[in-house]
Amino acid sequence: MTSFSAKPAEVQKKWVLIDAKGLVVGRLASIIALRLRGKHLPTFTPHVDCGDNVIVINADKVVLTGRKREQKVYYHHTGYPGGIKERTAKFILDGRFPERVVEKAVERMLPRGPLGRQQLGNLRVYGGVEHPHAAQTPVTLDVGAMNRKNVRSV
Repeated sequence: MTSFSAKPAEVQKKWVLIDAKGLVVGRLASIIALRLRGKHLPTFTPHVDCGDNVIVINADKVVLTGRKREQKVYYHHTGYPGGIKERTAKFILDGRFPERVVEKAVERMLPRGPLGRQQLGNLRVYGGVEHPHAAQTPVTLDVGAMNRKNVRSV
């Protein structure tokens, strides 16, 4: 008996909608990364993009546990000597693009390389309730009901 190996032409991609309101960022990101890679499927193949397309709404209403909102720091480098910059999670969540907290958490849970970048392209994150993917008829995934620890009150 041989092992099953999915081919890119055989992959059936689904659309999944997740409402991130009140969800813990790390737990949400791990579920999204699992869906993007396709590890929830019995036909998972490590070298093929067999995951789903994931839409996340209300990304500005995610919750960080403990004092991470004030203490978690995101770094980036400008490319110039001594050009390291830092921002707190509170600054990003209260700023112009709060969805970047979720995007960065998911990005760091996916493998680095061409396949990881391709899988990250299947993620769409929106700060509000509206999204332009109604035509794809996404299936709603209730992450809060999976585990009681996934949801925190604000």
